[in-house]
Amino acid sequence: MTLRETVRDDLSAYYPAVWLCERGVWALLVFRVASAIRTRYGQHLNRLPRGLRLPVTACGLVALRLAEVLTGIELPPDAVIGPRLRIWHGGNIVINPGVVIGADCVLRQGVTIGNVQIDGPVPRIGNRVNIGAYAQILGDVTVGDGANIGAMAVVLRDVPAGATAVGVPARIIERDSGSVSGTSS
Repeated sequence: MTLRETVRDDLSAYYPAVWLCERGVWALLVFRVASAIRTRYGQHLNRLPRGLRLPVTACGLVALRLAEVLTGIELPPDAVIGPRLRIWHGGNIVINPGVVIGADCVLRQGVTIGNVQIDGPVPRIGNRVNIGAYAQILGDVTVGDGANIGAMAVVLRDVPAGATAVGVPARIIERDSGSVSGTSS
């Protein structure tokens, strides 16, 4: 998929009327460009004269940092983010390098998805995952497709597909009975 197609796909998750005023759109667009410079066009950078490689790469990183300062949304270029990520009420969102986020996910303000220790493993988020405000997903965790993470939950263990995780530490709420499972997740 080309950068243009990826951006068009991302914009489809937002109402056109908010493209210019929604911080999540700004951060995601800058992320896509910086990520494309790093991954898709990285091999082409080697063909540039040495004096141009650093400025081109630096422009992408400076744009990311500027977007981070203006939006409060930290999306590193080496995170893998699927299409149509929707960031509601952007701000104080931290995604660590290496995190994988699937398609059609929703993040709300204050979300952190990262490692527990420096250079430690990071989470993998499936498709259509809905993450509530100020939720923290940390460490070697897999969140299955269609899962819901409640506001302010601290997820330290895997969350099965379609499950809902709430609390500190997060536990799974069973969908059929509405009761809380005895196992932590």
